[in-house]
Amino acid sequence: MNVEEEVGKLKEEIQRLGQQQPDGSYKVKFGVLFNDDRCANIFEALVGTLRAAKKRKILTYEGELLLQGVHDNVEITLLPPPAVAAA
Repeated sequence: MNVEEEVGKLKEEIQRLGQQQPDGSYKVKFGVLFNDDRCANIFEALVGTLRAAKKRKILTYEGELLLQGVHDNVEITLLPPPAVAAA
């Protein structure tokens, strides 16, 4: 799987596990993602995929590197898709 595919799958998993916010974003705690069996089977390097998505401004979270246990309560926010301009 390439990085774009992994980021796409990560978006799906955050939508599955997270809570939708009024602005269209989704929020999920790192521990929920990290400890989910389905995510564990999909992502070889969840932290690396999160960093790649953050770099692409698809999601945001506090800090640079998330570690299991220490950062389980860090909230990851999947940003809403950009609004499509009216033609």
